[in-house]
Amino acid sequence: MKLKSLLLRYYPPGIMLEYEKCGELKTKSIDLLDLSPSTDIRALVDEIQEAEPLITASRTDQVKLLIQRLQDKLRQHKDHQFYLFKVLRAHILPLTNVALNKSGSCFITGSYDRTCKLWDTASGEELHTLEGHRNVVYAIAFNNPYGDKIATGSFDKTCKLWSAATGKCYHTFRGHTAEIVCLSFNPQSTLVATGSMDTTAKLWDIQTGEEVFTLRGHSAEIISLSFNTAGSRVITGSFDHTVSVWDAETGRKVYNLIGHCAEISSALFNWDCSLILTGSMDKTCMLWDAENGKCLATLTGHDDEILDSCFDFTGKFIAMASADGTARVFNADTRKCITKLEGHEGEISKISFNPQGNRLLTGSSDKTARIWDAHTGQCLQVLEGHTDEIFSCAFNYRGDIIITGSKDNTCRIWC
Repeated sequence: MKLKSLLLRYYPPGIMLEYEKCGELKTKSIDLLDLSPSTDIRALVDEIQEAEPLITASRTDQVKLLIQRLQDKLRQHKDHQFYLFKVLRAHILPLTNVALNKSGSCFITGSYDRTCKLWDTASGEELHTLEGHRNVVYAIAFNNPYGDKIATGSFDKTCKLWSAATGKCYHTFRGHTAEIVCLSFNPQSTLVATGSMDTTAKLWDIQTGEEVFTLRGHSAEIISLSFNTAGSRVITGSFDHTVSVWDAETGRKVYNLIGHCAEISSALFNWDCSLILTGSMDKTCMLWDAENGKCLATLTGHDDEILDSCFDFTGKFIAMASADGTARVFNADTRKCITKLEGHEGEISKISFNPQGNRLLTGSSDKTARIWDAHTGQCLQVLEGHTDEIFSCAFNYRGDIIITGSKDNTCRIWC
């Protein structure tokens, strides 16, 4: 094996190794999830060299420099204040979702007007209108990290695959017998998965446009779906109160997660694929061992339904948002609540960490989004201006741009 190059991955912190093995170019990653601005670089490099034979003594200075750059990145945006940059009157009918590409250079909006629109973030200019669906465009996504394709899932029971560069439709995936309400690309951008009100999920081949597998087993609508970061597993959450984990290569069910006593609202893996987090209308989140499907903890404290939940990029912290108007942050190791986010005057439907993991973004029916200190729970900023509830909000990859989408038919860009 011969090391060809070292590449940085800023979030979560890591170093990508490109190496040659038997004439073939391969990649592997060194995850530095515990890296902080105060980490001893020399000790960390010694640790890396001990564990990874490709990092020889001749590469020591280069690795030190890369780690220093990662630490510098972790220090950035700590006290970033966001200001309203643009208001986009995006569609003639209400929006359903917004999504950013990895760099944050453009974003997409789905709408009840049966279209998806692609926007330039810097100028606020509309780049393309993706037309062709015959009903509400509800689920939308870029194939990040590449960002050259867009998938749209519709109440017309189809999913379409588009070119982000030209707006051309590559494929229309047909086969579901009810509305498509969630979708996700695998990290390799070879498959798109769709979840439907028909109780099934389907995996589709991006190149051929053919259906690869149908995932059957739920007895009610599938409303949450995602891949793990390896692309080897798919997780589906359903109104039947259960979550299922599937093998993405065979389409076979690996196990069911049974324990919630109401509809599932969210289901996802952490970064290193060791944990699964599920949120439910039963007012709790549950933490599961992704290896064997055993429940590790039930996270309680909310007085109403859990509407959204997430891990930070390192998988060390969990955030959950509730219809009771508050959010909570838990330590994933101790399973203890470390802080409570109070201040919204309506239910919180969206919550996400910034890439650095030190800030949380929430979107609420009180028409505001808020930015919080993820560890103290202090509200740092209120993003005001929307005239109806905010149902979607997201950070870009660097954490210095926020997009909010509202039922007032507008998107706002904050930077």
